[in-house]
Amino acid sequence: MVETGAGSAGDDKMPRTERGRRTRRTILDAAAAEFGEKGFHEGSISGITRRAGVALGSFYTYFDSKDAVFRALVADMSAQVRDHVAPAIRGAEGQIAAERAGLLEFIRFVRAHKEIYRIIDEAEFVDPASFRLHYSTTAERIAARLRAAADRGEVSGEVSEVHAWAIMGMNVFLGLRYGVWAEDRAPEDVADAVATLLARGMVGSR
Repeated sequence: MVETGAGSAGDDKMPRTERGRRTRRTILDAAAAEFGEKGFHEGSISGITRRAGVALGSFYTYFDSKDAVFRALVADMSAQVRDHVAPAIRGAEGQIAAERAGLLEFIRFVRAHKEIYRIIDEAEFVDPASFRLHYSTTAERIAARLRAAADRGEVSGEVSEVHAWAIMGMNVFLGLRYGVWAEDRAPEDVADAVATLLARGMVGSR
């Protein structure tokens, strides 16, 4: 779930006009609400169109099926997270600050879009390829950042894919705990604790 860029929406039909793009956006937002509240199996196309305020025929202009809109939604939510956190990461000075900024913005995003966890979790069973892509692309982006930071001498030259997946996993569960389950700690405090962990480890000075 953290800053990612899951791939194409699959077999949905991309609109060519601004009006079409707005309608598709409305349908995706309605699908997020429908699946976020009811889950994939209980959610329905008719429920999506009611929430979106569009005719059933309009739905099929952009998506072939419930599976297709769900697949598109997973990719869309991944892109939303990526686009939300990327400016903060780019604007940070140093890799530890960048990871702190990414986590901070991710938690803020999750608090405003709690449905993302239910939707991504269901993707493991509804569309496993989208589920794997969601996390693998996130890890690839983190790994690329770490390698670049290692080249600049900001982090250890021994960083690897393992470190990228560890950071991603940490962020995913911190988002769940402090973004979805409860908002009982400031996101800045969580991000500060993680930045300290990344910078100093858990042993500290002796």
